[in-house]
Amino acid sequence: MVVFSKFQTLGHSCHEYAHPWTPSCTEASAFIGFHAVFECLRIYTTVYMLALLMRGKIPSVPHIKKTVLGILQSSAFLTSHGFSFILVVCTIRKILGNFNYLTVSFLPAFISSFISILVERPSRRSLLCLYVANVASETLFRMAVSRGIVRSIPKGEVLIFMGSIAALLYSYRGTHSSRDPIYALLRFVVGPYEEKGFAENREILPAVPKVSCSRNKAAEPFSAKGNTSPSNLGNQRQRSVLPCTLLMCKVYKSLVRKLKDGGRHPLCPHPSSCAYYCIQGSANLFSVGYSLQVCLTFLLGIKKWIREPKSMPKIFLSMDSLKLGAFLGGFSGLFRLTSCCQRKLFNSDSPFMGITAGMVAGLTFWVYPNTTVALYMFWKMLEVMYNTGIEKGQLPRIPGSTIFLYCFFTSILFHAAVLEPHNLRPSYWKFLVRLSGGRFQDINRDCLVAYGTSNAKLYKSLKPFL
Repeated sequence: MVVFSKFQTLGHSCHEYAHPWTPSCTEASAFIGFHAVFECLRIYTTVYMLALLMRGKIPSVPHIKKTVLGILQSSAFLTSHGFSFILVVCTIRKILGNFNYLTVSFLPAFISSFISILVERPSRRSLLCLYVANVASETLFRMAVSRGIVRSIPKGEVLIFMGSIAALLYSYRGTHSSRDPIYALLRFVVGPYEEKGFAENREILPAVPKVSCSRNKAAEPFSAKGNTSPSNLGNQRQRSVLPCTLLMCKVYKSLVRKLKDGGRHPLCPHPSSCAYYCIQGSANLFSVGYSLQVCLTFLLGIKKWIREPKSMPKIFLSMDSLKLGAFLGGFSGLFRLTSCCQRKLFNSDSPFMGITAGMVAGLTFWVYPNTTVALYMFWKMLEVMYNTGIEKGQLPRIPGSTIFLYCFFTSILFHAAVLEPHNLRPSYWKFLVRLSGGRFQDINRDCLVAYGTSNAKLYKSLKPFL
């Protein structure tokens, strides 16, 4: 009978466990570092170039230089992770003379992360911390489920998203005073009118003009009276080429005019009617989400569409293409509708109404559930609450907290990747394998069987090359 113990020490050498493909610690670190350089340059060149293109401006020479330096610095940061992890594992093994549950991965990953994060720009550290916290929290949950500690809740990410977005929208409507990028995202999705401070200035908005719908007979383009010369008849034929389209445009303009001129509660900060406000937000965000999903589907499957161009129209009619648009459009429309209804029902306006409106609008996440998005909102909500508490003097600012949290969460990810890779997010596992040139899956996990974490469930361990 095998007794599993987290306190058991292992007498294996680092060659037997960490780098069975070569007996040299230096050669193992150099191999991973060499492969990491090219992978990191590929990743960050793509990221920085996309950011450059999204600016929509011709970049200046100083901006190009800044972008190139950013690519090199971020690549050096990520390369340092791959290079230093194995090196630290081997160094600790030589100092202690053995391995234990913490030194097989967690402690080396923490030291490696600390060295690496200092290479990266301070402005990017918070974003990186948020990302690894997202993946690590999902990994911890998977680990708890595999041990029977908790049970997975169907559509549980919807509940996480609803609670997180409700808190963020409360902050957006009433307490925030920072320039966090999350507020720009909320401003884009739900509109600027619900933001803190906008309602107090709504009197500066121009009044909605009452456009007369009466027809001006003198300006009637299709009047029966007038000159009936051949040239005028030809012009009339040209004007009547698309009569249905012209009629639809007139009907559309008439409907929009009537919607804009509808009723609006005095406390509502938007300039047009409540009906137009809700419909406009829903339609705009639906078109944005639908277009974005179609473009992503096309780019991700571009090889398939080149081989089978006749199947390309299916992109525009598939349910997957509609889901993101339905989520964004429904979220914006429901948030605006709930906000307006609350103002009319209670005859008052309060930031707390953002919580109710956010919860109702968050139900649309059911259409497009995504664990990554839900956890991002959750950690972003915690970050916003913490920063708000600091601004109000209610919470202390802890120096170096971002660096510590980054190192801690990264250590959890590396520890899971070594001891129980089956509980790691598949996309993150593939990223680690690519970063290490495939060597992360070659670690001899048979050496760690004493810890009882089913660490060899994904891959067979590589035996040491003597």
